[in-house]
Amino acid sequence: MTGREAELERLVERARRHDAVEDAFLAKSFTDRLVVVDLDAGESLPRELVTLFAAHDCHGADEVYGWSSDDASAGEHGDVTRHQFVDHRTRGEHQSSVVE
Repeated sequence: MTGREAELERLVERARRHDAVEDAFLAKSFTDRLVVVDLDAGESLPRELVTLFAAHDCHGADEVYGWSSDDASAGEHGDVTRHQFVDHRTRGEHQSSVVE
């Protein structure tokens, strides 16, 4: 595990301790590492988490990818609301294989 991965794991652990958070975990897109946060139904994303993630160079996927409000980084997933944050420090470093 790299130093950055360990830092993000600690960030996820801090997020999990927040009352509004149902779960938090790391994921990868085709080229980026993501911090994913699931909130209990009806909960808003706490501003303190957004500030915490930004302090660790993780920003909302809608902002990073330029998604419109119709494609926002938050969405319903079962009975939780899922938010995605992109790790800016390693952005573009991950390469997923494409099978032709």
